[in-house]
Amino acid sequence: MDVKRKVDIIRVNPQDWPNGTPVQKEEDPELGYDIIPAERYTSEAFMRLEWERVWTKVWLLGGRSDDLKEPGDYICTEIGRESVLIVRQADGSVRAFPNVCLHRGNKLRPEGIGNVEKFQCMYHHWTYDLGGAITRIPDLDTFPQGCPPGAALPNYPCEEWGSFVWFSLDPDAGPLADFLDPMQRHIAPYHAERMAWTRDITVEWDCNWKASVDAFNETYHVQGIHPQLQWYLDDVNVQIDCYERHNRYLIPFAAISPRVALPSAIPPAIYDIMVKAGMDPAEYEGRVSDIRRDVQLFKRKHGPAQGKDYSALNDDQLTDDYHYMIFPNISLNVHSDDIMMFRQRPHATDPNKMYYDIWMFELVPDGEEWPERPKHQRFKHRDKSIGQVLDQDAFNLPTVQKGMHSDAFKGLWIGDQELRIRHFHKVIDDYIYGPAGKGPDDI
Repeated sequence: MDVKRKVDIIRVNPQDWPNGTPVQKEEDPELGYDIIPAERYTSEAFMRLEWERVWTKVWLLGGRSDDLKEPGDYICTEIGRESVLIVRQADGSVRAFPNVCLHRGNKLRPEGIGNVEKFQCMYHHWTYDLGGAITRIPDLDTFPQGCPPGAALPNYPCEEWGSFVWFSLDPDAGPLADFLDPMQRHIAPYHAERMAWTRDITVEWDCNWKASVDAFNETYHVQGIHPQLQWYLDDVNVQIDCYERHNRYLIPFAAISPRVALPSAIPPAIYDIMVKAGMDPAEYEGRVSDIRRDVQLFKRKHGPAQGKDYSALNDDQLTDDYHYMIFPNISLNVHSDDIMMFRQRPHATDPNKMYYDIWMFELVPDGEEWPERPKHQRFKHRDKSIGQVLDQDAFNLPTVQKGMHSDAFKGLWIGDQELRIRHFHKVIDDYIYGPAGKGPDDI
């Protein structure tokens, strides 16, 4: 089978959407072909380096601004060994600070969302205001040394962008806009603020967090782990773009992989794409190879009547998956009608475990009532299904992690289809080792 068959990519001229998502192909960076050492996924020493030089130095996704509508609304989120409170203030701003009482180290709130007038430690009732300042210490006169220094929890940098709230553990992190660049221009045309929560799940996986990031940064594995997707998307004719920290690929949906023969009938997955667009597949008289373009034309024509504004998106965006990786741990499948966001978080102490957050948002047509926010679910791998495709990844990744411990496996042998993985590790190296690169005693 000729895997070089081209899909009819109907890319618009960038000048037609001057303020829209960039579509031009970036020049591929020269990153070499060295093995990526397996120790980066299994070593506790490397895990410590990541914590000291990556996780505590970057901007991190904390949650959705929708969860912080009113003063006192908070998100309690965890990253590694740290727990962080992100709180809407009375003046409308957001602040972030450690989720820990300065008295004896008790957590102020469990992980999740809620609303409070104040934060009161359940242990001895030390009390903090919405900004983290201590407002009451019972029996203060019995503390000759007085309040802890500053009489407040330290504040972390905290900003909002794209209907999400972000924080950094580094007080000198710099502006969020600089860190995200150029993702704002890429993602803003999708208008995430028009999309409602439909799924909120955390799954504990038995693999290193980077193994999960890797799995969503290439389409080379579709033929192996997700063979059913070959009748849904083109896993070969994929555009890869690498930026300073972040990267993406553009993959045609409603298309057939050149690894398989073109079917004579509409495959079920593409049938569903047509139905969701408002088309009647039973009345469709075109070829299977024409469906992708015809869905684009249909959505462009009928979107306004359906209460869906696609005016900021190009034609390809009406069908295709613009998949972004925001360093270090956010994967985004961005579509015209929904966003699938995956947050991949490291375990606090074990490099062989991680937390996989699945957040789904769907476009709410103009005039329709927003659905109720789903309750957060948390469980371990194999306890529940998370959908066929993600179940396939979840089944595979623990075996990948076990294999990385083999003496026979020295590291990742990366090809051109996996350029995003190599770029991801290059950015990790930039943070851990700096411009001078690795030293003789570094992992």
